[in-house]
This record gives sequence, structure tokens and C-alpha cells, in this order.
Amino acid sequence: MAYKLLIVEDESRLREIICDYFVAKGFIVFEACDGVDALEKLGEAVYDIVFLDIMLPHIDGFTICRSLRSKSNVPIVFLTARVLESDILYGYKLGADDYITKPFSLPVLYSKALSLINRSKGTAGSANYSFDGLSINTASQSVIVANQQIELAPKEYALLVYLVENKNVVLSREKILNAVWGYDYFGYDRAVDTHIKKLRIALNSQSWRVKTIIKSGYCFEGDNKLT
Repeated sequence: MAYKLLIVEDESRLREIICDYFVAKGFIVFEACDGVDALEKLGEAVYDIVFLDIMLPHIDGFTICRSLRSKSNVPIVFLTARVLESDILYGYKLGADDYITKPFSLPVLYSKALSLINRSKGTAGSANYSFDGLSINTASQSVIVANQQIELAPKEYALLVYLVENKNVVLSREKILNAVWGYDYFGYDRAVDTHIKKLRIALNSQSWRVKTIIKSGYCFEGDNKLT
């Protein structure tokens, strides 16, 4: 069953990136570019999850969240550049299920979205990836190598999940940066190489799965079963 996602975001480029990512994951995605458009969309259909910016034209995200929460238990995730603790606490007070600041990782956002949807529907946790000698539990964010749990920093975990989700596909550094570091990352693109190196060290005997494709990027090798 395809989940229905409403993205409320006035930055068209960010909206497009999130939309493309979640459509590729099988979601049915709807978009709203301002507060008025959002309220109209919310009145027209029922969604499985809502991604909501705060600083929107006409009607802000806080107002939309308050209105939506008064009549629906749909999971609401704030995606915003507002990082003040007072804003975060206010967002949760209004009934938001999560508060994520920009820039953010698309694989982590996807994992959070699945977890929130499954929790709201009372279903089992999100899918796990199982390989010969390597398994990833996306609900607990645990990684097992040769029957031993390994510790990954958040960025290495997000990088691994993104590579696994796109197994056997060559991913450029730019694509990896957009997905894992965030669409507005302006750092050095070789940061990907640094974190790939750290990830390989952590994966130990399974490090061979993360292939370097000269002049192209990286690729995760291996058939998996989704459980």
C-alpha cells in the first residue's frame, strides 16, 4: 500500500528534492507552496504523514499544525530552519511528532517517516536490510556485522542507509551530499570521501561492499532481502 505524503514547503527546490526521493520510495506525494494552499490540500484529502515548514507565506506552519491537530492524529513533522529551543518546544506543544532542522538527511527523514506512520497505524516497525554478514535494523538504527553490533556516528549511519537503499547503483558525490548532508550543504564535496573511509573502517569485513567507482562516485554492492 502506498502512503500519502503532503509536503508543505515554499522553497520549490527543496520541495522537489523531497518529492523525488519519496516518490522513488513508493509514496504518493502532494505538495503545497504556502499556508493557504496547505489548508486547502488538507481539506481535500486524508494523508498518512505531513511535512510542514514553519516560515510560510500567508499562514505559518504553527497555525497549520494547531488547526490540523485539532481534528486529526496524522503524524506531523516540522522541517524548518528555526533552531531556537523555544520554537522546538512550541512545535511539540502544538502536537508535532518530530521537529527536524535544515539541512537534514533524506534517508534519516525517510526512516523517521516510516516509523511515525507505522506507529500511528499500530503496525510493525520499518523494513530491515539483510545481507550475508551484514544486517541493518532501521527501526532501532542498529547495524550488525558478523553477528556483532557496531557503533556508527549519525552521519555514517545515514550514509550507509542511503547507499543500501540504492544498492548496485552508482551514486555521485553530489547526490550523496544532497541526500545525506542536505540540499543546501555548501561544504567541501570530498567530505563524502572522509565519511566513506570512516564507514569502511567501521564495517570491517563488510567494507568491500562500499565500492569506489573512479570519476563517478560510490556504489553499495550486494543482493539483499527486505524483511
